[in-house]
Amino acid sequence: MNNKSWQTPTNLLLVMSVAVPIAFATWMALLNNFVIERAAFTGAEIGMLQSIREIPGFLAFTAVLVLLVVKEQVFAYLSLAVMGLGVALTGYFPSIVGLYLTTFLMSAGYHYYETVKQSLSLQWLSIEEAPAVLGKLIAAGSLASLFVYSFLWLAQEYFGLSYQTIYLLGGGICLVLVLIMWLAFPQFESKTPQRKHLLMRKRYWLYYALTFMGGARRQIFVVFAGFLMVEKFGYSVSNIAALYLINHLFNWIFAARIGALVGRIGERRALTFEYCGLMCVFTAYAFVNDATWAAGLYVLDHLFFSLAIAIKTYFQKIADPADMASTAGVSFTINHIAAVVIPALFGLIWLVSPMVVFLLGTAMAAISLVLARNIPLRPAPGNEVVLGKVTASVQQSGSAA
Repeated sequence: MNNKSWQTPTNLLLVMSVAVPIAFATWMALLNNFVIERAAFTGAEIGMLQSIREIPGFLAFTAVLVLLVVKEQVFAYLSLAVMGLGVALTGYFPSIVGLYLTTFLMSAGYHYYETVKQSLSLQWLSIEEAPAVLGKLIAAGSLASLFVYSFLWLAQEYFGLSYQTIYLLGGGICLVLVLIMWLAFPQFESKTPQRKHLLMRKRYWLYYALTFMGGARRQIFVVFAGFLMVEKFGYSVSNIAALYLINHLFNWIFAARIGALVGRIGERRALTFEYCGLMCVFTAYAFVNDATWAAGLYVLDHLFFSLAIAIKTYFQKIADPADMASTAGVSFTINHIAAVVIPALFGLIWLVSPMVVFLLGTAMAAISLVLARNIPLRPAPGNEVVLGKVTASVQQSGSAA
């Protein structure tokens, strides 16, 4: 039976990109207020929770083992369902242990999904269309987030919905969308059979390094920028929802354009611009004393991170097409090595000086900038870096992990 015209891999990726923020944006937007109001969290507890949240990301390399028995597309559905379930249960366990457990469940689904989505995206999209389509996927997710944050604002300001109800709705809608995807879309086959074993290749070393620094740097934004808004500036749930609303409005407007820009100017220039901008933003975070300026930095911070799709397109250009699935799991683990440690460690530093936390973020952005300048203007197999080229053959340079 022929597929209907809308039953395409790109449209499936778009629906997935909508399902994720409906659950995850609900969880994230309520989190800081929920843990402070209901579980009396301090910087130490929120740091530990975020470290626990990153453990499944650290274990993402195990995804390739699951793929021995489950197809990637089915694994993506199952992962989304687990994430939705974790979010739906969150509001019913307002304690330290309860939040740690529901966070781990939500995060396991989220990180396995993101691992598989990266692999499927790079398999299903051509090198020419990938930057623009990846930008459109970010824009679609941001549009979904706009609806979520609009609802959260109305729910808190006018409807008086409880945390339990909102979390249940966010997770439940995600579960419904998973069922729709399962029933509405056929199984899509990859053009290139994927290797089903763990591997690391020496010639990918710069991609691994950029991925590692991205995971370390991202934690400063994800964990502590939002926490700053609540703890230092007293943002309410509706304030946070309004901030996220503005944030994703900008992403919806600019993300597709950013993806197209990466395709035009290349990965080295795009990442150079991102890291220079993030150095300025993190330094400003360290000294900001005005709530409005802090909100502006938050929006700018998130917009800069949209340029990180250049890391994925850089890898797509240098990689063996058969390495996408196995490398996706390995790269997510590399991305989360620092992410498991930094939230808990920096949570303790936060108790002494929030300023130091953000200045360390500036240093991480500076290291990333140095790495980005080592990307060639025209990356390709055999031309992966400017300095530090591996002399082993392109075809089999690497070792099993």
